[in-house]
Amino acid sequence: MINYLREKFNTEFSVGTYNQFLNKLNSILSYPTGFRVAETPVFLPPDLKEKLITAGTRIVEQISNKNFLKLSGNAVPESLFVPNQTENPEFFQIDFAISEDDEGELTPKLVELQGFPSMYGYQYYLSKLYKEFFRIPEEMTSYFGNYSDKDFIDIFKKTILNGNNPEEVILLEIEPLLQKTRIDFSATEKLTGIKTVAVSQIKKHGNKLFYNCGGREIRIKRIYNRVIFDELIKKNIKLNFDFSDDLDVQFACHPNWYFLISKFSLPLLNGKFVPKSYYLNDLKILPDNLDNYVLKPLYSFAGSGVIIDLNKDILNKITDKENYILQEKINYKPVISTPEGKSKMEIRLMYIWDKEPVLVHNLVRLSKGKMIGVDFNKNKTWVGSSIAFHF
Repeated sequence: MINYLREKFNTEFSVGTYNQFLNKLNSILSYPTGFRVAETPVFLPPDLKEKLITAGTRIVEQISNKNFLKLSGNAVPESLFVPNQTENPEFFQIDFAISEDDEGELTPKLVELQGFPSMYGYQYYLSKLYKEFFRIPEEMTSYFGNYSDKDFIDIFKKTILNGNNPEEVILLEIEPLLQKTRIDFSATEKLTGIKTVAVSQIKKHGNKLFYNCGGREIRIKRIYNRVIFDELIKKNIKLNFDFSDDLDVQFACHPNWYFLISKFSLPLLNGKFVPKSYYLNDLKILPDNLDNYVLKPLYSFAGSGVIIDLNKDILNKITDKENYILQEKINYKPVISTPEGKSKMEIRLMYIWDKEPVLVHNLVRLSKGKMIGVDFNKNKTWVGSSIAFHF
């Protein structure tokens, strides 16, 4: 059935319909997309869907374990520690590459994970528009756990607001209008009623935070946090408050989770869906087969600083080895047949921590380059942002 849907989609595809789809996607919210959107969604085979759910569940079990938190306690740099950490991360994601096992079957392999909210709002609209413009069976869904559009909006809104007035809850970013993901900020505003505020516009009175809206100074009681500290430091943004202060404000997610569930976690995880990973400073002897590994900096975002073609000279020149990991290389399998060759696939499982972690939605990135990112897919088609549908 999945192969039939793929062939049917490719046969019926037209550039005209794709452009209409893009035009609406780029006009229904306050901002257009700042990245490439793929010509196609993904149709997940039932067996691969079940493997993804199982893989995600096994990793969630590990990161929910109290011992895991003890082992990852050093993940937060002392200078960036934020007080009043929450018991659990309200939002977190797990990224899997689609690879092939020893039997030639498709299987997910862990790439990264993050205790940080990403494109929840945008994916809601992307899913609806793929269905509006392309012939996708009505019974197929991009949600998990029998969620509907309404169910997703309800849990998303409830988790962000936590009972507060939307006016007193903000989406906090560094320079919102300059971010490639600004369309997601607009989607979040539309779904929840909150406003997006630049971090430089926050004022502090005592231990309380405020923002200006229409000439009024409004108290901030809860922050949907989209500030990435790496970027904040890199851009040397001047703030009117300090995250390390004992502030009278709630976070979703609390900033510490960005580090606690991150690349730092990879060497602490195990299982058949988890490639071997090592802290570089723990390796007394480097592996002989460095072609089978990638180097990842612990503190970076959007894939920056990753080196996929390694040799011992590169590793020996690194002076701050405590800030890097070696991860077993994942061989992405080109699995999505398109009219212009096959695309590789990475899928992000998107969780919301309600009373327990709940898998709600997904995000897909398609690639024909060495890596998933935009820089490796220039001038290519049938690549970019997408979503997976399944029965």
